[in-house]
Amino acid sequence: MAALKPEDCDLLIFQAIRDKDLEAAVALYEDNATFIIDSGEAVVGQAAIRETLRGWMGLEEPTFTTELTAFLNAEQDLALLRGSWSAIARDLQGNPLKLEGKNVEVVRRQPDGTWKFVIDHPHGAD
Repeated sequence: MAALKPEDCDLLIFQAIRDKDLEAAVALYEDNATFIIDSGEAVVGQAAIRETLRGWMGLEEPTFTTELTAFLNAEQDLALLRGSWSAIARDLQGNPLKLEGKNVEVVRRQPDGTWKFVIDHPHGAD
């Protein structure tokens, strides 16, 4: 799974969560990317992001909806993503959950032309 345009980063991470594919989700982040967790604390690097995303992999039957807008810089190698998302799922006990937020992210074009997260803040525009 490779993001071929900036918005694909969000779409592919939702797919990885639905597929419970933790490694595919982590692969969407640069090695030293930053992820802002719900407490507002920043975790840095793929190992820390892997542990953060592990909790999302426990969602049962998640359904995601999103609205995204990408703003690219003049060189077309950085993009700011802004949007809103919601997820309906079940926890491990079968209880219904509804999660939602207004995200802001920075993604960068990689040397191979794909895109990866540099900064991911799922609630950065709340």
